[in-house]
Amino acid sequence: MPQAFVVGLTGGIGSGKSAAADMFADLGAALVDTDRIAHALTGPGGAAMTAIRAAFGNGVLTEDGALNRAAMRALAFESHDARKRLEGILHPMIRQESERQCLAASAPYVILAVPLLIESGTYRERVQRLCVVDCPEAMQVVRVMQRSGLEESQVRAIMAAQASRAERLAAADDILDNGGTLDALREQVSGLHRHYLALAATAKGL
Repeated sequence: MPQAFVVGLTGGIGSGKSAAADMFADLGAALVDTDRIAHALTGPGGAAMTAIRAAFGNGVLTEDGALNRAAMRALAFESHDARKRLEGILHPMIRQESERQCLAASAPYVILAVPLLIESGTYRERVQRLCVVDCPEAMQVVRVMQRSGLEESQVRAIMAAQASRAERLAAADDILDNGGTLDALREQVSGLHRHYLALAATAKGL
């Protein structure tokens, strides 16, 4: 099976990465979203839940056997070791499933949406282009507070654990400015979509 042309899509929390990813999908790109893969792995009966229960006990499970994300988040923030153990369980499974979906895609190109793509160096080796969704940090804070109900200090703690805005921008091949309206973002996505179609066709020798 020929290797897909893969565009890595990332951005800090509250940047609008998911909105951009869905816009690419609406235009015909295949979307492989590692967040959605992680949710499937940690849902009721998910493939990761046996190992998570063995590692952390029933305290991080909901009544229906899914991962209690609030309890796990609290534990991971308190303990670097707990976060590393969780990542050790989930990351190989997410990588395997995302690779399977990329290879199975029949669209002209694949958008591989990875929240922490900059932080996990191995993903950079798997993409032909890296697209970063960017907006001012103050806007990130407001958006996350509005959608999640977290305090500003909690949002900034999450942001501090991620790559900095400068690090993401320095690594980017392409940048989507999401400091404005969704219509403005959609127009930029449309332009990059045409660019990626041309790059994918060239890569395949068409």
